[in-house]
Amino acid sequence: MTNIASPSLVTSGWALVIAYMGVILFFVIRGALKIQNMSDYAVGNIAFSPIAVGLALAASMTSAATFIINPGFIALYGISAVISYAFVLPAAAMISLVVLTKGFRAHGNTVKALSMAQWMGTRYQSKGYALFFAFLSLLLITFIVLIAVGLTKVLSKTLNVSELSVLIGLVVFIFGYMMFGGANSMVYTNTIQAILMLIVAFILLGSGYEHFSNGVHGFLNKLRAIDPKLVGTINDSSFLFRDYFEIIFAQIVVGVAIVCQPHIITKSLLLKTDRDVNRYLTTGVITEIIFFMVVIAGLFARITFPDLMVEGTALKMDGIISAYVVKEFPVFVGLLVVLGLISAGISTLEGLIQSLSTTITTDIIKPLFGKYLPANDNKKDRTMVVLNRIVIIVLAVVAILLSWDQLVNPKLSVAIFAQNGVYSYFAAAFVPILFGMFRKDVPKQAVIGASITAVIVHFSMYYGKLGIPFSVATGENPGVAACVAIIMSLIMGDIIYRWSKRGSHA
Repeated sequence: MTNIASPSLVTSGWALVIAYMGVILFFVIRGALKIQNMSDYAVGNIAFSPIAVGLALAASMTSAATFIINPGFIALYGISAVISYAFVLPAAAMISLVVLTKGFRAHGNTVKALSMAQWMGTRYQSKGYALFFAFLSLLLITFIVLIAVGLTKVLSKTLNVSELSVLIGLVVFIFGYMMFGGANSMVYTNTIQAILMLIVAFILLGSGYEHFSNGVHGFLNKLRAIDPKLVGTINDSSFLFRDYFEIIFAQIVVGVAIVCQPHIITKSLLLKTDRDVNRYLTTGVITEIIFFMVVIAGLFARITFPDLMVEGTALKMDGIISAYVVKEFPVFVGLLVVLGLISAGISTLEGLIQSLSTTITTDIIKPLFGKYLPANDNKKDRTMVVLNRIVIIVLAVVAILLSWDQLVNPKLSVAIFAQNGVYSYFAAAFVPILFGMFRKDVPKQAVIGASITAVIVHFSMYYGKLGIPFSVATGENPGVAACVAIIMSLIMGDIIYRWSKRGSHA
């Protein structure tokens, strides 16, 4: 491992990480003392400010992908990737967030849903469908792996420690405290993390000001001198940004559906009254827009490393922004940025651990093995909390094994691995959430057919690298696979819905 961190950065980095761990543990203990059952763990029992929940939403929605991994795509592929990741996808996601949150919250509160799977099961009166979604949610562990890899890259470069040691330490610490804290502590920690991320977003976006001394054209000329493809609106060197279908249309569809992830859409259930929803959304959307713009720092990193090499060693895509931070900033500013990058990863990781462990415990273990649980309600509550902690331990072991494989053998980037899993999940979730909010008397056959279609189409497109007639895009790009899956799912769901309506009228 090539080390470009100065001794003072390494020493200060250790002090910072230890202090950060102390602050996190303070809030975890504070939140854990109030947990009595799985409901408290999943959605909390404290009345949170809508601004705090909005910041927590922005922190958990914008992860290590946005702050650490995606800038690497921008460094490799330039303006085409900026259009896709900084403008098109965020615009679609923010509009979708506002529209879907209100409908989801209304139903979620009515049925007291603790998870996405429960929401599906109660909305469509189907325990089998809830169980299907609970198992499907296991795909979200790919996102956990992405964040673990991103954090490992940042900390191993900052602390000058091997990637394996950092990975194990990270997972043990974060999964360890999430065994106890849950939603109560998560809102506190996410709010602090979001504030840090805001500071760091402005630092990273401002770090390239010197490159604009000759205006925007001068900046683009610097990129053009490295590689003319970096300033094109399409980039045929990439399997992600080859034409406008991949860059714009697929990202609009994915952006609209991306909100259908448990750690995002269930965040609104933390609000205690409907009056808080607008302030929550306003805070979350404004903060989120700033966060999404951070990927532009990838262009500054490419100018700093024009040949993508550090001291004769080739940079892996997932390590580009980490190397840029360590090389470019003085110790104090560098530490602040590292803290923000850590916060970006941990905030989403907490949400994923909390939502995924809740789903496995309440929507897989309880329905399948509930008859073995104590009959007494108090004992049952305590048993469920203990089971949830065991689930988190198992998730931690799986996360370490998969993350190490991605550190050693990535396919371009861990982002591709994560997108394949996560995109297939929300492709399957999109139609049932959409129909559940905006159509009445939806038969469960329509949404079950839609979800199964989405999963089959997505994985067939991705692993078959199937193309589409009017574009050079193929399913090798998980965004394209998800886009086609969502459209086919929507068509299938609508056909079954209309057919069943016609049958009922007859």
